[in-house]
Amino acid sequence: MSEQWKFAAMGALGGATIALAIVFGAATFGAFENRATTEQVVHDYLLSKPEIVVQAQQAAADNAHQADLDATQRAVDRLGIKAYLDPRVAFTTGPVNARTTVVEFFDYNCPYCRLSIPAVQKYYDKNKDKVRFAFIEFPIKGDESVLATRALLAARRQPDKYVPFHFALMNEQDIPIAAEEIDRVAKRLGLDLDKLHTDMQDPALAKSIAFTHLLARRSKINGTPTFIVNGNVRPGAVDDELLADLLKRPKRG
Repeated sequence: MSEQWKFAAMGALGGATIALAIVFGAATFGAFENRATTEQVVHDYLLSKPEIVVQAQQAAADNAHQADLDATQRAVDRLGIKAYLDPRVAFTTGPVNARTTVVEFFDYNCPYCRLSIPAVQKYYDKNKDKVRFAFIEFPIKGDESVLATRALLAARRQPDKYVPFHFALMNEQDIPIAAEEIDRVAKRLGLDLDKLHTDMQDPALAKSIAFTHLLARRSKINGTPTFIVNGNVRPGAVDDELLADLLKRPKRG
């Protein structure tokens, strides 16, 4: 049995784990005849208390998640917030000198991005004139996601259409989003479809997507949604409460 496993098991919560620690302590002080006997005792005990295994696995998963988050935060700190406001990757709105900055990496076919939209859209509508927002398309869920990203990157070339188009597509029910659905929403919002289709074929869009993926790798971001609020990283879906808590954190950088 490895040392890593011993520490994970002993780090889990509950009275059963304390008992397991006692078993290890007894082994340390020679209460059992040999290593084989010690391992058999531990094996039998774990079989009788399977909750320890579950607790230890959860503790290990939590530790790994925190380690990943810490690594991402360090990478974001190193790059600085300006990297996420680069027009090659982000569509930005709000005052350049805003005291609050909200960045989101998202995929239009990500269910957790969809779950976050009510809170994000409500906050945007209320604060768009005083908060700097950076919308970053990060297509990681296949060809349909790339198609939707191309449509939104192309929509940046039609004044005042990007943000309504973004929220409208995010509020659609179907996953994945099909080309017909993209066209239907674009037409409803008054985009020039011919121009949109032409601009979607521009090779520059592929370069923009590639640059976004490069930035994500450098930032150690590998999932959506990922929020960076005033320099603080928060992966995963948010609701009103989680977003409010994130906004209360001290600004970094």
